[in-house]
Amino acid sequence: QVQLVESGGGLVQPGGSLRLSCVASGSIFSIYAVGWYRQAPGKQRELVARILSGTITNYADSVKGRFTISRDNAENTVYLQMSSLKPEDTAVYYCNARATPISGDSWGQGTQVTVSS
Repeated sequence: QVQLVESGGGLVQPGGSLRLSCVASGSIFSIYAVGWYRQAPGKQRELVARILSGTITNYADSVKGRFTISRDNAENTVYLQMSSLKPEDTAVYYCNARATPISGDSWGQGTQVTVSS
């Protein structure tokens, strides 16, 4: 399994922006899925955004138009650009990777995002 390390979380005011980064220990060029999930206190982990087969992107309805996922294959890095942040975006954000449709998931350690005035 690939090792994932997230960074970029922090405290931001409502309406602000943050960019999360996820660096993988190996190549992500041919990996089936990479993405971001989040988990708020007392809630289940949920999908935020992901890239399938290198080109197909999925977003949670709650972040469409505000968040953008991208990948840099040369740097083995996945990004999540978050704009117009809301207090309800507060959560621990986890990077996820799956090598094939039937393989297990790799997870990062998570990075805290807090949106508060």
